[in-house]
Amino acid sequence: MIETRVGRKLSCRMLAIVFVAVLLSVAHGAYCQVAPSARDRGLSVAVGDNVSGFYLQYGARKMGGLSAFVDLDTTRHWGLEAEGRWLVFHRTLNVQDATYLVGPRYYFNLGKKFQPYAKGLVGPGLFTFDYNASHGTYLVVATGGGVDYYITSRLHLRIVDIEYQNWPHFPTGAMSAVGVSTGFRYTLF
Repeated sequence: MIETRVGRKLSCRMLAIVFVAVLLSVAHGAYCQVAPSARDRGLSVAVGDNVSGFYLQYGARKMGGLSAFVDLDTTRHWGLEAEGRWLVFHRTLNVQDATYLVGPRYYFNLGKKFQPYAKGLVGPGLFTFDYNASHGTYLVVATGGGVDYYITSRLHLRIVDIEYQNWPHFPTGAMSAVGVSTGFRYTLF
């Protein structure tokens, strides 16, 4: 029994030494990959708002609304977009739609003034049915893209943002919605 305790202590010490050696080697490699701060800003954060027009398959409705978004972008053309959209204008029979989506975004610069992008988003959609008879929260999967125009280095005009939404678990069967938005985007840092 004494030999197993000594063996365990020895193996625990060896494991600890190997663990520390691995951590030190990873830290050294990470240090070597740091980009100079003068060339690489790393992460940029932008916020914005849009005016939207959407066509909902449910009742063939054309609705308008507002949206707000946050973009977290890296210098490697990839980022993350989170958006909230509230379709509350041109309601018929008091139907309402709100979505809260998040997902990856790919962008690139075209010349010095234009920035096209593509996005894939997922999140909950809140839907209020005719005459407020019922409401529910459903999964929404969306794809889209658009083009931003640089007014200044921080202020961009979102010329167009096109989004196709699929509501796969909608109670009356899978529902789709397609919309076009325009607005402004401001880079905080």
